Parts: sequence; structure tokens; C-alpha cells
Amino acid sequence: QLQASGGGLVQAGGSLRLSCAASGRTVSSADMGWFRQAPGKEREFAAAMDWRGSLYYSDSVKGRFAISRDAVKNVVYLQMNSLKPEDTAVYYCATKVPGIGRYYSAESYGYWGQGTLVTVSS
Repeated sequence: QLQASGGGLVQAGGSLRLSCAASGRTVSSADMGWFRQAPGKEREFAAAMDWRGSLYYSDSVKGRFAISRDAVKNVVYLQMNSLKPEDTAVYYCATKVPGIGRYYSAESYGYWGQGTLVTVSS
């Protein structure tokens, strides 16, 4: 089970840190991803970390967002800096199915959290 939290309302240029608490699986041995879905748009990839610690980012968030994990707390984070109004979306964490598909494809992920809303005002 994945529980995302940390969303909220922030002004453009501000920062937020999202958390994804995992139960029933160990984040340090799983491929984890963050996706987002803006109103009226398809779910899109934001960031991922594989079990070895390799990082993957979409071009739209690269240099502003950072994915990390805490093995002791069993939590995956998404640090979001220099936020823009176009970052407004519901953010979801997910666990990728091992050996299946690409990190940037939502179809490659088998378990999803409930989502947390991030709203960036201009």
C-alpha cells in the first residue's frame, strides 16, 4: 500500500516536498515513480528511482524536482522547487513492475497511491 502526502497550495517559485509512505514493500528494493495528472490531461511521468538508486526525470521537471528515499522510514520523497503554475496537478506515487516497460510509462506501474493535490498559484 502506498500513501502519498504533502500536497497543498503554494505560490509560483515556492517549494513543496511530497512523501510516499510504503507498507508491505521495501522502497529500497523497488522501482518507485512519481506521476502527475492535471485537470483534463493524461497522467504524465515526473520522476523515478530504481532499486539501485538510478534517477529518471521528465524534461519538464529536470533541474527543479528531486526524488529520494529513506530506507529506514520506508518513504520516497519528491522535493519540488521553483514551482510553476503548470506544475498544478494531482501527484501519485507508484511501484513499477520489475522488468516490465519503461520508467516513464504509467502502464509499467502496478501499484498506485491515492494521490495528493498540488496547486501552484501565479
